[in-house]
Amino acid sequence: MSAHTHPRSTQQAAGGIDFKLPWWGVLLPAIAFCALLALVVGSGDAHAVSADGTLTHLVERIQETLSR
Repeated sequence: MSAHTHPRSTQQAAGGIDFKLPWWGVLLPAIAFCALLALVVGSGDAHAVSADGTLTHLVERIQETLSR
């Protein structure tokens, strides 16, 4: 038994590819980026990541913020 296929439209969009992105597809990543940026910049001790545990401290702060 053969599968039915949908015929393609013979009209092409004026700009080439017609791609629609839902509003949340742009907004949610932008919010996540801003939140992470605020965590990094907002910490009072903005030091370069070094071997003294600054990276560990950053990860702990992110986990603490997400668990609230």
